[in-house]
Amino acid sequence: MPKSQLQCYGESVYCTSEDILTKCARGKNSLERFIAVVAWAISTTRPVIFGWAPLNPVLGETHHVSRGNLNVLLEQVSHHPPVSALHATDEEERLELIWCHFPVPKFHGKSIKAAVNGKRHLRLLSHGESYEMNSPDLFFNILPVPGADWAGTVSILCKESGLEAELIFYKGHSFLGFGGNSRLIKGKIFHSKSSKIIYEIDGQWDRTIFLKELHSEKSSVLYDARQTILNLNTPIVKDLQEVRPTESVVAWGEVIKDILEGDWEKARDDKREVEERERRLRKERSCKGEDWVPKHFKISQNKEGQWECWPLEPSVPPSPIIVPP
Repeated sequence: MPKSQLQCYGESVYCTSEDILTKCARGKNSLERFIAVVAWAISTTRPVIFGWAPLNPVLGETHHVSRGNLNVLLEQVSHHPPVSALHATDEEERLELIWCHFPVPKFHGKSIKAAVNGKRHLRLLSHGESYEMNSPDLFFNILPVPGADWAGTVSILCKESGLEAELIFYKGHSFLGFGGNSRLIKGKIFHSKSSKIIYEIDGQWDRTIFLKELHSEKSSVLYDARQTILNLNTPIVKDLQEVRPTESVVAWGEVIKDILEGDWEKARDDKREVEERERRLRKERSCKGEDWVPKHFKISQNKEGQWECWPLEPSVPPSPIIVPP
């Protein structure tokens, strides 16, 4: 189904068959919680269909969905460059998630690298723990065989417990599309100060990933993609009157409808109309000397060009769009 990139970001949080975020909050000790956070971080990496591109969010576009007690709100806080902010809270489990994403494309001969910049912060308030992590990069291969793959190093750190993880996502290597292993991931969980490794991580992020304890050499399943991201329920509108006019499915409603009906010419026209309206609004603000200000987040950019986002409200309210149980 055609959708906005903003919605794709949100789905990586609320579209799961298994509630891994709740496991993070309910872990009996810091190590158990850290392992759950590592599994959750991996679960946000989803297969990408090459040749299918999501719609680029317009400035001020929002996406607001609830799954049980988890309420998720995203806003497109910048259009050039594209910066997306996310805030999610679960008041019952006392957890909060904040992240700021801004992809930066770079061309590398036969491939395009979309470096996904920005940090994710997961806070488990009942335990006084905060986890900081980054995202892998997305590579689009043009030759010899077209395809898309996640690759790069992800670091996860909890300063309060002194635990750290390093995950390496490997690009698939093959000859003319044959052979080679794709979507491999290797990593480790260790103590930050001593660098002493506690667990080794190995597997394929779209299948099964195993956790091996070095002390006992016992292995267990850390993450099962089929169990987590298959048989997902589609969000439904519980109260149409409460849906924001900036909601992704509203902003791109006509375009999505055209694509689903197979009317590609009308889809192009309606997409152009959305983009032209965005340009007109930007020009009007420029003529008036006005700066656009996000409604739900405060944003800043440092000297290195890195963006940071902070939610204006302490919690996200329930949404009129819900994921059925």
